[in-house]
Amino acid sequence: MKAARLMAGAIGLALFAAGAHAADETLGRLFFTPERRAALERQRQLNIRETQKTIEGAELGVSGIVQRSSGKNTAWINNAPLDEHSTEAGVRVQVDRASPGKATVIAGEETPASLKVGESINRATRETSTGVGEGRITVKPAARPK
Repeated sequence: MKAARLMAGAIGLALFAAGAHAADETLGRLFFTPERRAALERQRQLNIRETQKTIEGAELGVSGIVQRSSGKNTAWINNAPLDEHSTEAGVRVQVDRASPGKATVIAGEETPASLKVGESINRATRETSTGVGEGRITVKPAARPK
């Protein structure tokens, strides 16, 4: 009885070790290579972006905000990442530290706009809108095939 338990435990341990080794190999395919991860880490530390672009359009919207423990914050304006000290895109952003998920967006000489994540402002009329549309989400059922 005791030998059977020991044998089952040994087989279980061997299967677990083989599974862990196989998982390491498959996980390596999901993520970047060590060289690419190191290059991305250098870019993050030096605040280097691969492409710099100007944010244009009739609307400005806050797509997301990341507040890091290091104090550096990044906001996505019209799906383009901007940090609080960035001005090259023609738009500045100030993340509200007291209210997570909210930022003040300043585009050139325009009046600053305080927006929550998911909100956008029409630059001409200064009207604010959300992506939800009247506060409701409706789903239309798909038509059944005949």
